[in-house]
Amino acid sequence: MNQDLSEIEDKITESGAWQTFRDFLGLHINIGEDISISILDILIIITVIFVTTIVLRIVLKIITRNVPEENIGKFGVVYGYFRWLVYIVILLITLHSVGVNVTAVFAASAALLIGIGLALQTLFQDIISGVFILIDQSLHVGDIIEIEGKVGRVEEIKLRTTRAITIDNKVLIIPNHLYLENSLYNWTQNGTTTRENVEVGVAYGSDVQLVKRLLLQAASTNENVLSEPEPAVIFTNFGDSSLDFKVSFSLIDSFKAQFPKSEIRFEIDRLFREHNVSIPFPQRDIHIIQK
Repeated sequence: MNQDLSEIEDKITESGAWQTFRDFLGLHINIGEDISISILDILIIITVIFVTTIVLRIVLKIITRNVPEENIGKFGVVYGYFRWLVYIVILLITLHSVGVNVTAVFAASAALLIGIGLALQTLFQDIISGVFILIDQSLHVGDIIEIEGKVGRVEEIKLRTTRAITIDNKVLIIPNHLYLENSLYNWTQNGTTTRENVEVGVAYGSDVQLVKRLLLQAASTNENVLSEPEPAVIFTNFGDSSLDFKVSFSLIDSFKAQFPKSEIRFEIDRLFREHNVSIPFPQRDIHIIQK
Protein backbone atom coordinates (compact mmCIF):
# COMPACT_ATOMS: atom_id res chain seq x y z
CA MET A 1 0.00 0.00 0.00
CA ASN A 2 2.79 2.42 0.92
CA GLN A 3 4.55 1.55 -2.33
CA ASP A 4 1.41 2.42 -4.33
CA LEU A 5 1.12 5.78 -2.56
CA SER A 6 4.77 6.53 -3.30
CA GLU A 7 4.30 5.80 -7.01
CA ILE A 8 1.24 8.08 -7.12
CA GLU A 9 3.19 10.89 -5.43
CA ASP A 10 6.05 10.49 -7.94
CA LYS A 11 3.62 10.67 -10.84
CA ILE A 12 2.02 13.80 -9.42
CA THR A 13 5.47 15.38 -8.95
CA GLU A 14 6.53 14.48 -12.49
CA SER A 15 3.25 15.77 -13.86
CA GLY A 16 3.71 19.06 -12.02
CA ALA A 17 7.27 19.50 -13.30
CA TRP A 18 6.17 18.77 -16.87
CA GLN A 19 3.31 21.23 -16.56
CA THR A 20 5.71 23.88 -15.23
CA PHE A 21 8.04 23.26 -18.18
CA ARG A 22 5.11 23.49 -20.61
CA ASP A 23 3.97 26.72 -18.98
CA PHE A 24 7.50 28.10 -19.38
CA LEU A 25 7.54 27.21 -23.07
CA GLY A 26 4.18 28.89 -23.44
CA LEU A 27 5.36 32.21 -22.05
CA HIS A 28 4.86 34.95 -24.62
CA ILE A 29 7.06 37.94 -25.31
CA ASN A 30 5.13 40.89 -26.66
CA ILE A 31 6.87 43.11 -29.18
CA GLY A 32 4.59 46.03 -29.78
CA GLU A 33 0.82 45.63 -29.84
CA ASP A 34 0.48 43.16 -32.72
CA ILE A 35 3.52 40.91 -32.35
CA SER A 36 3.70 38.14 -29.76
CA ILE A 37 6.14 35.24 -29.74
CA SER A 38 6.51 32.42 -27.21
CA ILE A 39 9.63 30.78 -25.78
CA LEU A 40 8.73 27.64 -27.73
CA ASP A 41 8.55 29.67 -30.95
CA ILE A 42 12.02 31.08 -30.29
CA LEU A 43 13.41 27.58 -29.72
CA ILE A 44 11.78 26.39 -32.95
CA ILE A 45 13.31 29.32 -34.89
CA ILE A 46 16.78 28.60 -33.44
CA THR A 47 16.44 24.91 -34.31
CA VAL A 48 15.31 25.65 -37.86
CA ILE A 49 18.22 28.07 -38.43
CA PHE A 50 20.67 25.50 -37.02
CA VAL A 51 19.31 22.76 -39.29
CA THR A 52 19.37 25.15 -42.26
CA THR A 53 23.04 25.93 -41.58
CA ILE A 54 23.93 22.22 -41.57
CA VAL A 55 21.97 21.60 -44.79
CA LEU A 56 23.64 24.56 -46.53
CA ARG A 57 27.09 23.27 -45.57
CA ILE A 58 26.26 19.82 -46.93
CA VAL A 59 24.93 21.35 -50.17
CA LEU A 60 28.09 23.47 -50.49
CA LYS A 61 30.34 20.41 -50.14
CA ILE A 62 28.31 18.47 -52.71
CA ILE A 63 28.29 21.31 -55.25
CA THR A 64 31.97 22.26 -54.89
CA ARG A 65 33.14 18.66 -55.02
CA ASN A 66 33.54 18.83 -58.81
CA VAL A 67 34.26 22.56 -59.09
CA PRO A 68 37.81 23.41 -60.32
CA GLU A 69 40.02 24.80 -57.58
CA GLU A 70 40.52 28.13 -59.38
CA ASN A 71 36.72 28.69 -59.44
CA ILE A 72 35.99 27.81 -55.80
CA GLY A 73 36.76 31.37 -54.68
CA LYS A 74 34.35 32.83 -57.24
CA PHE A 75 31.64 30.32 -56.25
CA GLY A 76 32.14 31.16 -52.56
CA VAL A 77 31.11 34.76 -53.20
CA VAL A 78 27.88 33.70 -54.93
CA TYR A 79 27.21 31.18 -52.16
CA GLY A 80 27.57 33.92 -49.52
CA TYR A 81 24.78 35.98 -51.07
CA PHE A 82 22.62 32.87 -51.60
CA ARG A 83 23.07 31.78 -47.97
CA TRP A 84 21.80 35.09 -46.57
CA LEU A 85 18.83 34.99 -48.94
CA VAL A 86 17.96 31.46 -47.74
CA TYR A 87 18.23 32.52 -44.10
CA ILE A 88 15.84 35.44 -44.64
CA VAL A 89 13.28 33.30 -46.51
CA ILE A 90 13.46 30.47 -43.94
CA LEU A 91 13.11 32.93 -41.06
CA LEU A 92 10.01 34.54 -42.57
CA ILE A 93 8.42 31.15 -43.31
CA THR A 94 9.16 29.92 -39.78
CA LEU A 95 7.73 33.06 -38.17
CA HIS A 96 4.57 32.69 -40.23
CA SER A 97 4.32 28.96 -39.36
CA VAL A 98 4.49 29.56 -35.61
CA GLY A 99 1.73 32.13 -35.82
CA VAL A 100 3.69 35.37 -35.84
CA ASN A 101 2.07 38.10 -37.91
CA VAL A 102 4.81 38.77 -40.44
CA THR A 103 2.96 41.78 -41.80
CA ALA A 104 2.94 43.28 -38.33
CA VAL A 105 6.67 42.64 -38.05
CA PHE A 106 7.31 44.69 -41.18
CA ALA A 107 4.87 47.39 -40.05
CA ALA A 108 6.40 47.65 -36.58
CA SER A 109 9.93 47.86 -37.92
CA ALA A 110 9.18 50.23 -40.81
CA ALA A 111 10.20 53.39 -38.96
CA LEU A 112 13.29 51.69 -37.57
CA LEU A 113 14.27 50.40 -41.01
CA ILE A 114 13.89 53.89 -42.49
CA GLY A 115 16.17 55.33 -39.83
CA ILE A 116 18.72 52.59 -40.29
CA GLY A 117 18.52 52.99 -44.06
CA LEU A 118 19.28 56.69 -43.86
CA ALA A 119 22.14 56.08 -41.46
CA LEU A 120 23.62 53.22 -43.46
CA GLN A 121 23.35 54.47 -47.04
CA THR A 122 27.00 53.68 -47.72
CA LEU A 123 26.53 50.14 -46.43
CA PHE A 124 23.62 49.58 -48.82
CA GLN A 125 25.67 51.06 -51.66
CA ASP A 126 28.45 48.60 -50.87
CA ILE A 127 26.04 45.65 -50.91
CA ILE A 128 24.41 46.71 -54.18
CA SER A 129 27.84 47.24 -55.72
CA GLY A 130 28.83 43.75 -54.59
CA VAL A 131 25.80 42.36 -56.44
CA PHE A 132 26.76 44.34 -59.56
CA ILE A 133 30.27 42.89 -59.40
CA LEU A 134 28.81 39.39 -59.53
CA ILE A 135 26.36 40.22 -62.32
CA ASP A 136 28.70 41.93 -64.79
CA GLN A 137 31.68 39.68 -63.91
CA SER A 138 34.07 42.65 -63.97
CA LEU A 139 36.01 41.36 -60.99
CA HIS A 140 37.08 37.91 -59.83
CA VAL A 141 39.22 36.45 -57.09
CA GLY A 142 42.83 36.45 -58.32
CA ASP A 143 42.48 39.52 -60.55
CA ILE A 144 45.04 42.30 -60.31
CA ILE A 145 43.27 45.64 -60.00
CA GLU A 146 44.17 49.31 -59.73
CA ILE A 147 41.81 51.79 -58.11
CA GLU A 148 42.63 55.28 -56.87
CA GLY A 149 46.31 54.66 -57.61
CA LYS A 150 46.47 51.52 -55.45
CA VAL A 151 47.30 48.12 -56.95
CA GLY A 152 46.47 44.76 -55.40
CA ARG A 153 45.58 41.15 -56.11
CA VAL A 154 41.97 40.31 -55.18
CA GLU A 155 41.86 37.69 -52.43
CA GLU A 156 38.21 37.81 -51.37
CA ILE A 157 34.98 39.52 -52.45
CA LYS A 158 32.60 39.94 -49.53
CA LEU A 159 29.11 41.34 -49.22
CA ARG A 160 30.36 44.83 -48.34
CA THR A 161 34.06 44.96 -49.16
CA THR A 162 36.71 43.50 -51.43
CA ARG A 163 39.97 42.33 -49.86
CA ALA A 164 43.17 42.67 -51.89
CA ILE A 165 46.86 42.15 -51.14
CA THR A 166 49.38 44.76 -52.34
CA ILE A 167 52.84 43.99 -53.69
CA ASP A 168 54.37 44.76 -50.27
CA ASN A 169 51.97 42.27 -48.61
CA LYS A 170 49.67 44.89 -47.11
CA VAL A 171 45.95 44.20 -46.92
CA LEU A 172 43.83 46.60 -48.96
CA ILE A 173 40.17 46.77 -47.86
CA ILE A 174 38.10 48.34 -50.66
CA PRO A 175 34.45 49.32 -50.00
CA ASN A 176 32.47 47.97 -52.94
CA HIS A 177 30.73 51.29 -53.65
CA LEU A 178 34.07 52.71 -54.85
CA TYR A 179 33.70 50.59 -58.00
CA LEU A 180 30.64 52.67 -58.94
CA GLU A 181 32.29 56.00 -58.15
CA ASN A 182 35.78 55.46 -59.62
CA SER A 183 37.39 53.98 -62.69
CA LEU A 184 38.62 50.46 -62.04
CA TYR A 185 41.61 49.11 -63.96
CA ASN A 186 41.57 45.32 -64.18
CA TRP A 187 45.06 44.37 -65.31
CA THR A 188 44.29 40.69 -65.85
CA GLN A 189 40.73 40.54 -67.20
CA ASN A 190 42.10 39.73 -70.67
CA GLY A 191 44.74 37.37 -69.27
CA THR A 192 47.73 37.50 -66.96
CA THR A 193 50.09 38.73 -69.71
CA THR A 194 50.47 42.52 -69.77
CA ARG A 195 52.53 45.03 -71.72
CA GLU A 196 54.94 47.08 -69.62
CA ASN A 197 57.22 50.01 -70.49
CA VAL A 198 60.52 51.51 -69.37
CA GLU A 199 61.27 55.05 -70.51
CA VAL A 200 64.69 56.65 -70.87
CA GLY A 201 66.21 59.74 -72.45
CA VAL A 202 69.60 60.06 -74.19
CA ALA A 203 71.66 63.08 -75.09
CA TYR A 204 71.18 64.86 -78.40
CA GLY A 205 73.72 63.60 -80.94
CA SER A 206 73.52 60.00 -79.71
CA ASP A 207 73.35 57.16 -82.26
CA VAL A 208 69.63 56.37 -82.14
CA GLN A 209 70.08 53.00 -83.85
CA LEU A 210 72.64 52.01 -81.23
CA VAL A 211 70.25 53.17 -78.51
CA LYS A 212 67.48 51.06 -80.03
CA ARG A 213 69.70 47.99 -80.17
CA LEU A 214 70.84 48.39 -76.56
CA LEU A 215 67.30 48.86 -75.27
CA LEU A 216 66.14 45.72 -77.08
CA GLN A 217 69.10 43.82 -75.68
CA ALA A 218 68.36 44.94 -72.12
CA ALA A 219 64.72 43.85 -72.38
CA SER A 220 65.09 40.60 -74.34
CA THR A 221 67.85 39.20 -72.10
CA ASN A 222 65.74 39.55 -68.96
CA GLU A 223 64.43 36.13 -67.87
CA ASN A 224 61.00 37.51 -66.95
CA VAL A 225 60.30 39.05 -70.36
CA LEU A 226 58.31 36.94 -72.82
CA SER A 227 59.76 36.31 -76.27
CA GLU A 228 56.31 36.63 -77.85
CA PRO A 229 55.22 39.29 -78.49
CA GLU A 230 58.73 40.60 -79.00
CA PRO A 231 60.03 43.68 -77.15
CA ALA A 232 59.80 46.90 -79.15
CA VAL A 233 61.45 50.32 -78.94
CA ILE A 234 59.53 53.52 -79.62
CA PHE A 235 61.14 56.91 -80.23
CA THR A 236 58.58 58.94 -78.29
CA ASN A 237 59.73 62.56 -78.43
CA PHE A 238 62.37 65.23 -78.92
CA GLY A 239 62.54 66.48 -75.35
CA ASP A 240 63.90 69.76 -74.01
CA SER A 241 67.24 68.18 -73.17
CA SER A 242 67.01 64.59 -74.41
CA LEU A 243 65.86 62.20 -77.11
CA ASP A 244 63.10 60.21 -75.41
CA PHE A 245 62.69 56.46 -75.96
CA LYS A 246 60.38 53.80 -74.59
CA VAL A 247 61.05 50.07 -74.61
CA SER A 248 57.92 47.91 -74.40
CA PHE A 249 57.88 44.25 -73.37
CA SER A 250 55.45 41.59 -72.10
CA LEU A 251 55.39 40.02 -68.64
CA ILE A 252 53.47 37.00 -67.41
CA ASP A 253 53.02 38.36 -63.87
CA SER A 254 52.25 42.07 -63.93
CA PHE A 255 51.68 42.08 -60.17
CA LYS A 256 55.46 41.95 -59.65
CA ALA A 257 56.33 44.06 -62.69
CA GLN A 258 58.40 46.54 -60.69
CA PHE A 259 61.14 43.96 -60.13
CA PRO A 260 61.90 43.03 -63.77
CA LYS A 261 61.49 46.69 -64.74
CA SER A 262 64.13 47.59 -62.16
CA GLU A 263 66.44 44.88 -63.51
CA ILE A 264 66.00 46.22 -67.04
CA ARG A 265 66.86 49.75 -65.89
CA PHE A 266 70.05 48.45 -64.26
CA GLU A 267 70.96 46.68 -67.50
CA ILE A 268 70.22 49.78 -69.60
CA ASP A 269 72.51 51.84 -67.38
CA ARG A 270 75.28 49.24 -67.70
CA LEU A 271 74.97 49.00 -71.49
CA PHE A 272 74.85 52.77 -71.91
CA ARG A 273 78.02 53.19 -69.84
CA GLU A 274 79.71 50.42 -71.80
CA HIS A 275 78.89 52.08 -75.15
CA ASN A 276 79.37 55.69 -74.00
CA VAL A 277 75.71 56.64 -74.38
CA SER A 278 74.95 59.45 -71.95
CA ILE A 279 71.69 60.11 -70.15
CA PRO A 280 71.31 63.90 -69.88
CA PHE A 281 69.78 65.95 -67.11
CA PRO A 282 67.93 69.26 -67.52
CA GLN A 283 70.24 72.25 -67.89
CA ARG A 284 69.67 75.97 -68.27
CA ASP A 285 72.15 78.48 -69.69
CA ILE A 286 72.01 81.95 -68.16
CA HIS A 287 73.38 84.81 -70.25
CA ILE A 288 74.16 88.05 -68.41
CA ILE A 289 73.90 91.06 -70.66
CA GLN A 290 75.95 94.03 -69.51
CA LYS A 291 74.80 97.44 -70.61
